[in-house]
Amino acid sequence: MSFVNKEDIHSCNITTLQLEFAPINRKKVTALFDEPRVSSDAGVLYLREVDRRIGMTDRIVDAMIDPRRQTHIRHHLHELLRQRSYQIGCGYEDADDCDHLKSDPAFKVGVGRDPQNDPDLASQPTMSRLENMVTVRELLRIGYVFIDQFIASYESAPKVIVLDMDPTADITYGHQQLTLFNAYEDEYCFMPFHVYEGLSGKLIATVLRSGKTPKAEEIISVLKRIVSRIRRAWPEVLIIFRADSHHTKPKVMEWMEPRGVEYATGLCANAVLDKLFAPTIQDAEKKHQRWGGVVRAYGSAYYAAESWNGKERRVICRVLVSAKGTDVRYIVTSFTQAGAKYLCELVYCGRGAMELMIKDHKVGLKSDRTSCTRKEANQFRLFLHSAAYVLMYTLRDQLLKGSELARAQFDTIRLRLLKLGARVDIAKTFIRFHLPASYPLQPLLIRASTLLAAVPISP
Repeated sequence: MSFVNKEDIHSCNITTLQLEFAPINRKKVTALFDEPRVSSDAGVLYLREVDRRIGMTDRIVDAMIDPRRQTHIRHHLHELLRQRSYQIGCGYEDADDCDHLKSDPAFKVGVGRDPQNDPDLASQPTMSRLENMVTVRELLRIGYVFIDQFIASYESAPKVIVLDMDPTADITYGHQQLTLFNAYEDEYCFMPFHVYEGLSGKLIATVLRSGKTPKAEEIISVLKRIVSRIRRAWPEVLIIFRADSHHTKPKVMEWMEPRGVEYATGLCANAVLDKLFAPTIQDAEKKHQRWGGVVRAYGSAYYAAESWNGKERRVICRVLVSAKGTDVRYIVTSFTQAGAKYLCELVYCGRGAMELMIKDHKVGLKSDRTSCTRKEANQFRLFLHSAAYVLMYTLRDQLLKGSELARAQFDTIRLRLLKLGARVDIAKTFIRFHLPASYPLQPLLIRASTLLAAVPISP
C-alpha cells in the first residue's frame, strides 16, 4: 500500500485523493473517497425506527424551550437530538464527528431528511451551541423524561422495581465545573450517579456530580424524584434500593423506611461488627482448617451504630475463607424475614450486573466525553448518551430477542449490526438502501424488520 503524506492530503481535495494498494494479476488496485451515496452506518435506520416508536428524542424536545428565532434556523431541535444520539449509538461520540457525517445519506435519512434534496445536517459548532443553551430547569425536566420513559416501558405494573445506584469515575482534564480530585481514582473527575432497574437493565437516571463520595442529601435528592414518580404510576409496587457502603447513610435509611422503600446496602466493617459476628467467622475458619477448600458462612444479627440514634437494623455477615485468607463483608437491610444467604447471594450480590450496564453506557457509548466547561452542558451531554442507551437497549431487548445478539454488549451490536455498508439510490418516489449480498446477519435483519412491521415497540 502506498502511504500519502499529510501535506498531500491538505493540498488536494479529499474526494480526489487516490489510495494505492498491491496489484492483483497485474491489475492496479486503488481506492477513492468519491461516492456521496455510500454509507458505512446503514444500521442507523433501526435506531430511527426504535426512536420513532418509543418517542425518546421527541420526549426530550418537549422538555426543552428553543430560544432561537424559528424563521432563521436550519436545524430544528428534534433533528439535532436525533442526529447526536444516533451518531453516539453508531460510535461517533464526539461533537466533532458531526462535521464529517453531516452529508452522510444514512444519517440524513435517520434524522428525517432527504439525502439528495434537503440540506446537510448540523455541524460541530451548532451542536456545541445546543449543549450550552440548555438551562437548569430544562435539565430537571429532561431528568423526569427518562424516569417517565422507564415507566412507559412496562405494559403493566411490575410487582418489584429494584433501584441499583452507583457513581462511576468520569475523568476530567480541564477546568470543568464540579471537577474534584478523587484520592481513590488518583485523578480529577466527576462521579455521576447511574441508576438502573436491577432486574431488567433499563436506565432510570444519570446525574452529573462532583468527583467525591456522595452525601446523604445527594442520594435522597435523586431517590425522592424517582420514587415519587414511580409511586404515582404504581402505588403498590415493591421498591428495593441496592447500593454499596458509600450509600449507607443514616439519613438515607431514615428517608426510605417510612416510605416503604426496602433496601440492602453495603456496610463498612468495624470492631463492634467483627466482635458481634466472631462466632460465625471463627466457625468458618475452623471448617476451612479441617476440610480445606473454600468455605462460605452467613450470619444475621441486629446492630445499632452510634450514628443510627439507637435504632437497631438487621445486618447480614458473609464470611469467605480460602487459602488466600478470610474475607468478611457486611450488609444492612430492611428485610427481616428472608434468609441471610438469600439476601446476600441473590438480593445484594445481584447488583453486580449493574457493572455491565455502566460498561455499556460508559465504555460502549463513551459517555465520559464530558469536556464542556459548564456543568449544565456536561449534564446535557450525559443525557444525550443516556438517550442513546435507551435506544440501544430497546433495540436489543425487543428486536434482537431470541437472536445471537440478544445478550450482546452495545459495542458488539454496533460492530455487527449498525456498521453496515450500503449504497443509497434516490428517486422521486423512493429511497432505497442496497446492502451487501454477503452480509452474514441477513436473517437477523429480516426478522427485526418483520417485528417492526408486525409488533409495535413499547416505549
